Amino acid sequence: MPAPNGHVVIAPDKFKGSRSAAEVARHLRDGLVRVVPNAEVRVAPVADGGEGTVDAALASGYTGVPVTVTGADGSPLGATIAIRGDTAVVELAQASGLQRVGRARRNAVRATSFGTGELIRAALDAGCQTIVLGLGGSASTDGGAGMVQALGARLLDSSGRSIGPGGGELVNLSRIDLTGMDQRIPRTTFILASDVDNVLLGPAGAAAVFAPQKGASAAQVDQLEAGLSRWADAVATAVAALNTSTLAGHDVSAAPGAGAAGGVGFAAMALLHAQPRAGVELLLEMVGFAELLHGARLVITGEGSLDAQSLGGKVPVGVARAARHRNVPTVAVAGVTSLPPETLTAAGFEQTYTLRQLEPNLSRCIADAGRLLERTGQQIAEDWLNPS
Repeated sequence: MPAPNGHVVIAPDKFKGSRSAAEVARHLRDGLVRVVPNAEVRVAPVADGGEGTVDAALASGYTGVPVTVTGADGSPLGATIAIRGDTAVVELAQASGLQRVGRARRNAVRATSFGTGELIRAALDAGCQTIVLGLGGSASTDGGAGMVQALGARLLDSSGRSIGPGGGELVNLSRIDLTGMDQRIPRTTFILASDVDNVLLGPAGAAAVFAPQKGASAAQVDQLEAGLSRWADAVATAVAALNTSTLAGHDVSAAPGAGAAGGVGFAAMALLHAQPRAGVELLLEMVGFAELLHGARLVITGEGSLDAQSLGGKVPVGVARAARHRNVPTVAVAGVTSLPPETLTAAGFEQTYTLRQLEPNLSRCIADAGRLLERTGQQIAEDWLNPS
């Protein structure tokens, strides 16, 4: 059991489709202090580079700057970038996210990452010299072509005309003109935050693995794969022609993470010289998690579903790993888990609580998650904080 003194750190990810990370943390805190009113609680919502990355940055002290961008379906969207000093956090999901496109307007072959490039341009306009690009939740499989078009690149067919938006159009790509790329890019440090290590092409690539999740048929997956292959060749040729890149001669398409966000990871590494980082590790640094652990008696983390994917570097496991290094016990809260107790223990969780234990009906569990999280916070306080 934990020591009798010290504060509690609540550092969850979102419960997708139900509550944001900040809402999850607030409900858990409210339940906890209902049992132990004088408990010192420090809240740090976390993300892994996907949806909620900007929210996590804002919760840690960054300032939000509103931006209007082009959505994945070509419609205008309101988005936010987070800025602190000369560092910006840009979340692809805000501009090019699947969840931001209505089901009737989703088009796997025409969806574009153009809006992500507009977010980057807004960060450059704000004078930022370091840009953290959170990848995850994308609607597009265009290899980041739209992103670099928004930053000034021209993608041309064999007649010298610009090709249309989306990964499906890349089959018509003949060459890339990089002469118009924003001149501030070489002076800017780009960091990729992602939990995906897929390559760009092949059976483990962006099209084969992720495009079906975005609504692509088998034929469209083949079309997208062919387009990404042309895109990779054209990028390699353009970079080699510039003869100024340290990446010249290196097959970035085969780099882990190149397939992230429909291939945006590839374009960011090849043309922005972005350095990939494990999303949860980077976000924990941003929220100052190591400092929050000083003197802590307990960490509470969680996400909507604790499953096999969670073990691959999602927020709860990353939080538990960091807490274990400081000998602070961690408990997890999830809507549901498919992992056996021994696996949860091995992942670093001293105890795991699920909302489905309180409400077996899934739809009611999702709808009533706030109340259930507060009840769970109460139970954690009773189990771990030794209230009198």
